[in-house]
Amino acid sequence: MKKTAIALTLASLLALPVFVSTHAWAAPVRTLQKEQNYDQYISKRQVVDQLLADAWQIFKSPARISTAGFTAKMPSNMEQVTALLLQAYQLEPYRTDLLISAANAQIYNGNVDKAIRLFEQALNTAPDDIDLLTYLATWQTFKQNPSAAQAYQSKLAALNPGRAADLQRILETVARVNATPLKEQGESSPKPGNRAIVTLGYALNPDGSMHDILLGRLETTRTLAQANPTALIILTGGVPQNRQTEGKLMANWLVKKGIDRSRIIEENYATSTVENALYSSYALARHQIQHATLVSSASHVRRGQTLLEIASWQSGPAGIQIDSVSYPDKPLSALAKVSDSELLGIYRDALRTYGLWSYRSAPLIER
Repeated sequence: MKKTAIALTLASLLALPVFVSTHAWAAPVRTLQKEQNYDQYISKRQVVDQLLADAWQIFKSPARISTAGFTAKMPSNMEQVTALLLQAYQLEPYRTDLLISAANAQIYNGNVDKAIRLFEQALNTAPDDIDLLTYLATWQTFKQNPSAAQAYQSKLAALNPGRAADLQRILETVARVNATPLKEQGESSPKPGNRAIVTLGYALNPDGSMHDILLGRLETTRTLAQANPTALIILTGGVPQNRQTEGKLMANWLVKKGIDRSRIIEENYATSTVENALYSSYALARHQIQHATLVSSASHVRRGQTLLEIASWQSGPAGIQIDSVSYPDKPLSALAKVSDSELLGIYRDALRTYGLWSYRSAPLIER
């Protein structure tokens, strides 16, 4: 009887519609289908474990799609991940983590309205959860719903004033960086003190060579390094291609162009902009840097600066000043106003850098 009941439950769950992205840019991407016979399992725990294992496998493969300013998971696969997480939640409705993970999968796909509904559903179960209140205040701010955002912030402040203050600082940082005009050149008269240049990597070509966008960032870096001959240079990027990493190739390129290797720190481990910021902030702290200039593509530099500032709040040095210089992968005039997709990536990764885990349903765990 027990096995029959589980099979019937699963039959109804598997009849649920699979979510298909309505975004035009997602249409050409083929969904990675997972064929699994869940009827073979005799306990609810086994079914949930298998659903989550399948979600994790789809989440991992294919890994990512990239453009000059955005790196994300395959949109069609993220719909599959959402469907599996929600099926698991129907079997174990106390697992609020499943709703949070599903909501963040929708954030990755740009479906903020659906994500908000899932966060609100989770909040109905856990009304005092400070992470849920943080997510909802942030995404209502993104949607330009100030009254809803303020209601969540006020409840958050009553429950945890420290978290509320941190969230306000995050929102103010995003607003300030986005309001600052992009620039292609550094300061003509650099202020005294320990200085650093932080250059973000870009996905290597399959043969391990550097993409033109990365070469453009390096030209910008070389100009800054020559104008600031005592500045430390942090080169961050660790996704390998053909046994090469961005950090290593960037360092070799700059040395060939006349930059002293003793000035360079290779950061060969970061696999995302969040990790770029976190790992670079540790280097800034170790060398007691007072002013850092971040270099990235113009379509990406706002996100990079925001994350590096947030990462440095916890690692230090206290009072560090951070600005940014852009390699113009697109005309700066075309990027004067922050697009919705760029802003979504900034908010999403700001929360991740701060320490909120997007996926928290083992084995699907990712900051």
